This record gives sequence, structure tokens and C-alpha cells, in this order.
Amino acid sequence: MRGPHNIWRLIRTGATFERTGAMKVALDAVNAPARVRFAARVLGWPFAWLGYKGDPALPPVTRAITALGPAYVKFGQILSTRPDVVGVELANQLTMLQDRLPPFPTETAITTIESALGDPVGVLFSEFSDPVAAASIAQVHRARRADNGREVAVKVLRPGIEGAFRRDIDAFHFAASMIERLSPATRRLRPRDVISHFESVVTGELDLRLEAASASEFAENTAGDAGMEVPKPHWHLSARRVLSTDWAEGVPMGDVAALRAAGHDLPQLGANVLQLFLRHALRDGYFHADMHQGNLKVAANGDIVIYDFGIMGEIDEYTRRIYAEILMGFIRRDYDRVARVHFEAGYVPRDRDMLEFARALRAVGEPIFGADASRISMANLLAYLFEVTERFGMATRTELILLQRTMVVVEGVARSLDPQINMWEVARPVVESYIRDSLGPRAAARDMMRIAQLMGRFAPLLPDFLDQRMPELLRAPPATRVEDTGRRGDLLRGMVAGAVIAVLAMALGLVLA
Repeated sequence: MRGPHNIWRLIRTGATFERTGAMKVALDAVNAPARVRFAARVLGWPFAWLGYKGDPALPPVTRAITALGPAYVKFGQILSTRPDVVGVELANQLTMLQDRLPPFPTETAITTIESALGDPVGVLFSEFSDPVAAASIAQVHRARRADNGREVAVKVLRPGIEGAFRRDIDAFHFAASMIERLSPATRRLRPRDVISHFESVVTGELDLRLEAASASEFAENTAGDAGMEVPKPHWHLSARRVLSTDWAEGVPMGDVAALRAAGHDLPQLGANVLQLFLRHALRDGYFHADMHQGNLKVAANGDIVIYDFGIMGEIDEYTRRIYAEILMGFIRRDYDRVARVHFEAGYVPRDRDMLEFARALRAVGEPIFGADASRISMANLLAYLFEVTERFGMATRTELILLQRTMVVVEGVARSLDPQINMWEVARPVVESYIRDSLGPRAAARDMMRIAQLMGRFAPLLPDFLDQRMPELLRAPPATRVEDTGRRGDLLRGMVAGAVIAVLAMALGLVLA
């Protein structure tokens, strides 16, 4: 229940942020107004002694979040995907947020598995280890199936995690409402929407069947992609609180020394990570949105193993085309094209000057392209872009934020493997290939075929529609009839145009088949 009882939770939160030194960092990151700073100070400074100490080895915000527990850790991970809210610098820090939580007893995990799957663990698995990883929501055990001997990773939700998250999310909602009341200016950051987004993500992650579905869909989409592997779910060994997948064997992507010792080509791995992400985002519109080193391994044969599908991103086909055009414009340094695409897509208000916008984009791109390869940074580009979008009154494109944020994370992974990687040159062939396939003649033919199919589905309804509508037009008063006759003409012209499109689509389909 979102009421004053949440004040105690907020006091404890504020005290922890104050004690760890995270309060000032967080308020500066979101450029908080004076009233919000004052309220935060009131909730934090007098009660700092009540705050958790946290790990002094961590940066302040990460230290505070990990000390406060699972819901805060997960909230920090979600905020790392919202640089428009917390700023690029803090978002980058939050991508490094590690789930430094103690595991719960193996016996508790076994009880959960047996309750969820209906059989003793000894019947399901011939081997079952102690926890090999403990995260904010769940922990992972290494096991071997009893029926076929295959090694699997068994993910088990923490006991009582659903109730704990509900209580903390309740406090988050209360805090967001208070912030908006204290400072209406913060509404442009949409704090309540951010919390609602967080709640929806966490709700999905608390049902491991949905993660299994994401893993299954991602594996199907990428089945033909060379150089990568996806652990597949084992459905009969999975339930709402338990998820079993193939065991991901390999060297962790974050252990660069081990990768080098194993003889892997680090620059090639860096290029592969970036190209795989772009291919999935542009080609499929469905991508892994948490591709940090902790969710990546390198198999003995050099394949990149991607796992943990709790956070996935999805963008529609139209948005993918727009994003590819924007990327291609930056790659070719064609800022007029980038500006035009923004205006055509409605991303920039029509009353703004397109040429001025193009010049602002040039100021974003040229310093980056003029730099040494090691200094070409997607993070810097996005930082400048956020400044430009605010100046030109662009609304936040929520469908692009997760995509952009993941690209920054992937850039960090690629650069850790090859500090000299040129992000734009590596991205270029993937973007050009997508544009050829999606914006050329074949793509136009496919679009026309889809229009023809859509018209075909509704064609049986047209006679009844005309039978009902025409008598009404004929019985209408003269003044109205003139207006409706024009509408009828528009309708008939639309039908003729649709028929022509359908015929052309079928003809092109036959030519290109």
C-alpha cells in the first residue's frame, strides 16, 4: 500500500546513500532541483547512522545500492539502461553493478525445485552442486540430468523474493510521487513512469518461464548465426520459480588474461560482439539487452556464448529502418541525411529548423570521427546527442533508449578486448547489409506484398460495407451528400490504388521469386 508507512523505508535508503557518499553523486547525475536536494538531505543527513555501510571498495552509488539489497540492485541495473534519466556517466557506472549478494542454502533451493517440478532432486539430476553464482533475484547451480547425463544450469528464485520486491517497489512508487510533487520540473524525467517500467521488468523476471521463452525465441532467431551459441531451455525441468538451461561452458568474457592465454583472437572477438548485437537488433528486432561481460563467455572454438535472458529489447520494423538510416548517416558523415530522417520520423518537432539541426549533429559527429580510433566512443556520441535532443525539444524515444544503452554496454565489452577498435568501421558492414535488404527493391516488393495480403484479408468485407454505406450516402440531404460524395470518391480512389498496389506487388513477387 502506497502510504506514509513507506517513509521509514525511504529514511533508511536516504541514510545509506548519505553514509556511503552516494547522495550527492546521484543528485548531481539527475541535476536535481534545490527542493529535491533539501528533501533528500532531510531524509539522509540526520539519520546517516542508520544507513548501511556497504563495501568501501565500490563506487559510492554502487556501494549504497548493493548494501540496500536485491530490489535496489535490480533497480540500479534497470537505471543503467536509462542514461536519459541518470546521465551517461552514472549509467556507465551502474552497468558495472555486480550482484554481490550471499547465496541462500542449497537445501532451500532443493526444496523449491522439488515443489515446483514435483519430483525429488535425486530423481531429476544425477549431480547437483552448491551455488556457483548468486544474483539479486536468483542463484544458479550446476547439475547433470539423470536421464541423459547432459550438464545444465539450474536457476532458482530466492525465497520470499516476490514479497520483498513488492514492498520495495511500493516505497519506490511513493518516492517518485513525492519527487514530482516537490518539483514539477522533474516530471520531464517521468519518475513514476520509470518506476512502472522497473516494476514491469521485475514482474517478468520473477516468472522464469518467461525467461525460458525469451531464450527459446532468441535461439530460434539466431540459429543460423556463425560464431555464437545460446544455451537452450529444458522445458520439463523449468517452472515459474525454476529454470534449467544448457550449461554455458567457456572462459568469462571479462577475464581478458585468460582469453589471451587460451589463444583467442581478442580484436576479432571484440568485432564479433558488436556485429552480433547489431545484427540481432536490426535484422530481428529482438536483442539481448544486458550484454555485459557477466553474461558472455567464449567457448573453446572461439564462439561467443550468450546467456541470461532476463532483460530483452524489442523494436518494430519501422523503428529499425529509422535507426539504421541514422547510423548509416553518421557512418558516412551525412548529417543532412540524419537530420532529414529525424524530421521524417517525427522525432523532431516540425517547427524546428532542419538545417540548424543538421549543423548541431555535425558538431556531435565530427569531433568523434576526427579522433584516434581508441577515442571514438559511442558513449560520447550519446552524451552529445542527449544534449541536442533536449535543445531541439525532442521527446524521449523509449523504444530507442534500451537499444542505445545496450550499444554503449557492448562498446565497453568490445573495447575491453581491443582498445583500438574502430566502432564505426566494425558496424558499417552490418548496417549496410541491413539497409540493402530492408530499404532496396526487394524490401519494397515485400512491403507491397504485405499490403496486398492485408487487402486480401479485408476484401470479403468490402461488398457488405458498400451495401450498407452507399444507401446512406444516397439518402443524405443535398449539402451533406456533396461532402459525402467527395468522401465516396476518396474511398473509391483508395480502392483502385489498393488494387493497383496489389497487382504490382504480385508481379514483383513473381519477378523476384
